[in-house]
Amino acid sequence: MRSLPRRSAILVASAAVAALGLTGCAASSEPTDDGSLSIVASTSVYGDIASRIAGDAAEVTSLITSSAQDPHSFEASAQDQLAISKADLVIENGGGYDPFIDTLIEASGSTAVVINASEVSGLMPATDGAEADDHAEGEEHDHEHVEGFNEHVWYSFHAMEHLAEAIVEELSALEPAEAATFEANAAAFTADLAGLEATAESLHGRLDGEQVAVTEPVPLYLLEEVGLVNVTPEAFTEAIEEGTDVPPAALAETLALFDSGSVVLLAYNAQTASTETERVADAATAAGVAIVDFTETLPDGQDYVSWMTANLDAIAAALPA
Repeated sequence: MRSLPRRSAILVASAAVAALGLTGCAASSEPTDDGSLSIVASTSVYGDIASRIAGDAAEVTSLITSSAQDPHSFEASAQDQLAISKADLVIENGGGYDPFIDTLIEASGSTAVVINASEVSGLMPATDGAEADDHAEGEEHDHEHVEGFNEHVWYSFHAMEHLAEAIVEELSALEPAEAATFEANAAAFTADLAGLEATAESLHGRLDGEQVAVTEPVPLYLLEEVGLVNVTPEAFTEAIEEGTDVPPAALAETLALFDSGSVVLLAYNAQTASTETERVADAATAAGVAIVDFTETLPDGQDYVSWMTANLDAIAAALPA
């Protein structure tokens, strides 16, 4: 899947949000009016994890659900703002990845508890002592991209363990009678994560130190988990991620990785593409280097665990023993 248009700049909802006049991707379900908890997640990744932990105690709405959509060019809709306005709990990625969530919260006057996955991940460097619950307490909070931080934390199993803990904590505070259920559901999810970690560890034993190239840093946490080392010029991946022109020297250096046989795999972000990433994919193909596609949201018909299982299987198949 390498035919999508070049990433456009992030489209952040503005005053039109407050007027409920936006158009765009619809939420996956209507806000609940039946008395159960309402959870809104920025993407289907977090929506799936929240659904597993909440069970029947909550209705979950994911704003970005299509595996064919570029999350960085998402434009929120009136339905999205309605969901946010009625939410008890909102889960965002943070780290500058999904700033439309904060715009929707501010425009709707939502009083929902907010979990920032980047901040609870254990991966994000401390910034001015900011805590994950600052937003919930009404304090001004910085959600801009943090220099040097890879915000794609859902590709880290350990980060998702921390997220599950945060979801249990907040849901239990909102619905104490269901606390035991939330804890049991989270324990089952954590057990599945442990299985993924075991698979990654087994791959690490034979892949440790092998070099790879990436079009963007999306799957880096997973690649590092299995022992692979990214050697792509930072200037290349940064330009692709930001949707800016790739410096010619960075492109040349990236293409040279395949000519020299330095890398054994290309990790390709299948949800975004550009002329430069196409050239890199062509160079990998010409050099006989395996290409593994990675997405930013759940593929159709998969949940988080099955998706990550498929990613690990794809790496193993691309780099056989």
